[in-house]
Amino acid sequence: MSVRQKRIDPAAVEGDFYHIKDLLTDEERKTLDRVREFMVNEVQPIANDLWIRAESPLQLREEIRALNITGTYADDPSVAPRSYLLTGLIGMEMSRVDPSFATFFGVHGGLGMGSIRECGSPEQKERWLPQMVRWEKIGAFALTEPLVGSGTSRGLTTTARREGGTWVLDGEKKWIGNATFADLVVVWARDEADEQVKGFVVEKGAPGFSADKLEDKISLRGVQNAHIVLDHVRVPEENRLQNANGFRDTARVLKVTRGGVAWSATGCSIGAYEAARAYAVEREQFGRPIGGFQLIQDLISRMLGNITASQAMVARMAALHEQGELNEAQAALAKMFCTSRMRETVAWAREVLGGNGILLEHNVARFFADAEALYSYEGTREMNSLIVGRAATGLSAFV
Repeated sequence: MSVRQKRIDPAAVEGDFYHIKDLLTDEERKTLDRVREFMVNEVQPIANDLWIRAESPLQLREEIRALNITGTYADDPSVAPRSYLLTGLIGMEMSRVDPSFATFFGVHGGLGMGSIRECGSPEQKERWLPQMVRWEKIGAFALTEPLVGSGTSRGLTTTARREGGTWVLDGEKKWIGNATFADLVVVWARDEADEQVKGFVVEKGAPGFSADKLEDKISLRGVQNAHIVLDHVRVPEENRLQNANGFRDTARVLKVTRGGVAWSATGCSIGAYEAARAYAVEREQFGRPIGGFQLIQDLISRMLGNITASQAMVARMAALHEQGELNEAQAALAKMFCTSRMRETVAWAREVLGGNGILLEHNVARFFADAEALYSYEGTREMNSLIVGRAATGLSAFV
């Protein structure tokens, strides 16, 4: 074996330069290995095809259920308890292979189930969450509107009006992942009576509810985003999330899922890095692999630096969450930082491949495009920076 071969660190090849995965217990590592095997064997072979056809991997529902990683032990005793670190690394592992799959999974298990878990009554949790754990019902989360994105806390235009034992919802939502096929859509609307944002679970087939797939996306094409119209949709009081009585309750859900996006962004960076590194050691120019040229090695080291810094941040975020100390600003900083570093990393990966970087066959192009959606959703960089800035100065810069 040559000296050069002896110096290759498998963890560096996989983008885990500081061995973050060594923080897991042996049992947790086995779970993560099962997820990796599933992603490599089941998702990776179809990822580009699903991206081209703009389809979600609904055919894998049974296989996903068998992984036993959807939801929490509190949702259903059949779910094995997981640390926040393992949960984050699972999201990272998914995004490392296919950010669209990670988002499809996260919308259901994070935003949809998370809304019910955080804001539902005990009866509502028992009614819906076990079915969602088993993927018998798929969830979606409808907050963003055609004309209201970052300003949802104050500018939500979808309305809810109570009429006896039912609520009437009117309005529109946009960019709602999974909504074209979801069985349960958590719709956030402003109560006309007290002007507070409340959450409602709209079940599939409700009269007046329509969800049309958004066409011609250039990012996360494997996620079915929808434009929703609510035209006098009647929702029974028992479908109103009983502990969602203001936007602060919505923000509790977003705090957790913003952290999840930070993990996914880190995974997207790793996927792009791994594809670029593999290409660099195989592609030859001027009689030698391009990975042996200084400028390529500079890009490789920059990518590893971004990935490692992001991993360190999200691992610490997971520890704070485990201790019950994670706050909104810390989650916002992780989302802001990791998605910004991701954007740099996927661009450098595309640069390593030159013209081949825009071809799906080398995978980098998919990570490059998908990064744009991860960068924008769950709060733009600018909005998250204002959350962090408010925490740092004690002064709000929100309009």
